[in-house]
Amino acid sequence: METRRITVLSAGLGVPSSSRLLADQLSAAAERHLNGAGFSVQVDVVELRDLAVDIANNFVTGYAPPRLAEVIAGVEATDGIIAVTPVFSASYSGLFKSFIDVLDPKSLDGKAVLLGATGGTDRHQMVLDYALRPLFSYLRTRTAPTGVFAGPQDWGTTDDGGSSLSDRIDRAAGEFTRLLEGPQPGRKPAPMESLPFEQLLAGISGSA
Repeated sequence: METRRITVLSAGLGVPSSSRLLADQLSAAAERHLNGAGFSVQVDVVELRDLAVDIANNFVTGYAPPRLAEVIAGVEATDGIIAVTPVFSASYSGLFKSFIDVLDPKSLDGKAVLLGATGGTDRHQMVLDYALRPLFSYLRTRTAPTGVFAGPQDWGTTDDGGSSLSDRIDRAAGEFTRLLEGPQPGRKPAPMESLPFEQLLAGISGSA
């Protein structure tokens, strides 16, 4: 069974965090859809608040500490990214943007991305289309058409006839899964295999 690796980036600051809660629900839905499509799934969850000091040191020194370097390598090697940020001043958080800034801009080229955001009012939901989507478009990712915003009212039951949070999560996860089917342009190629000298020589002789 083919495997898809997903990296979940949660930029929530509190414990517990609504951003982490949304990230977990998006991740679970994506895993369910991918399993249904015949894939096994490996999920790596990254709490960016745990890396805040390392990210700041990276800007000052130009070098990533070992823990941050390991996370960066994991993001570069992953097939898909679920990125969830709280909203501050009508945009993504500074911590979220700082982590994106320490990545090689070319490392996300072609990767599948599912966007999520949380905020204290529905007025912030446009952050998905006016802040997050342009950022990941600049990074040349393949972003799921449906992003998911969750406000305070979304964590309870609603009877207003609108689309519930679980419905939006399921739709977004289905779109994300379709991006992860087939060859993945964002996947790093396998390292070149070093063949023994005898095999190289035999190959040259055979083509002569």
